[in-house]
Amino acid sequence: MAASSSSGGTAAASAVERALGAARLLALDVDGTLTDGRVSYFGTEELAVFHVHDGLGLVWLREAGVQLAWISGRGSRAVERRARELGVHELRLGVQDKARALDELQRQLDVAPEHTVAMGDDLSDLPMAARAALFVAPANARPEVRERAQLVTRAAGGAGAVRELAERMLAARGSWPPSGVHVPAGTPKALSEGAPEAAE
Repeated sequence: MAASSSSGGTAAASAVERALGAARLLALDVDGTLTDGRVSYFGTEELAVFHVHDGLGLVWLREAGVQLAWISGRGSRAVERRARELGVHELRLGVQDKARALDELQRQLDVAPEHTVAMGDDLSDLPMAARAALFVAPANARPEVRERAQLVTRAAGGAGAVRELAERMLAARGSWPPSGVHVPAGTPKALSEGAPEAAE
């Protein structure tokens, strides 16, 4: 729900930025968040289409010291391969209880919920919100998920939503632009300027 007053909106936005800047772990759903949610097959092999912008954003986060985890109710060799390519070591597939999976990850990695950001698009992802300081939804998430999220991206799942979140996290940490990346003068500072309003 969008902030309805300037004071409430400012407070909510400040809380979002603090959570983004303090995050040590980013837990992501896969289908509908890192992909557009469609399932396709080539013969017996399941296909998965990822956006390169999202991938680069995740690499930058990893290089900035943020631990990455993918938690999915499904799974495929394509997902496993993409995780390896991006250096995502914490991969949990075929998960029925995402809150429990996230809790186990946090204990394993010694990361508290207040230092965790989670992102998902469907009802099965909502339990992660209870284990995270900030729950984020892509623009095309289910209405119930967008309502619960403290932050909703402009971009849709599989079309840059994760990159948008990554840039905001880096900006909140004072790490934007990433080392070695030249941003031309006059370019908006990541998506922290003119970003979507935080939800209450």
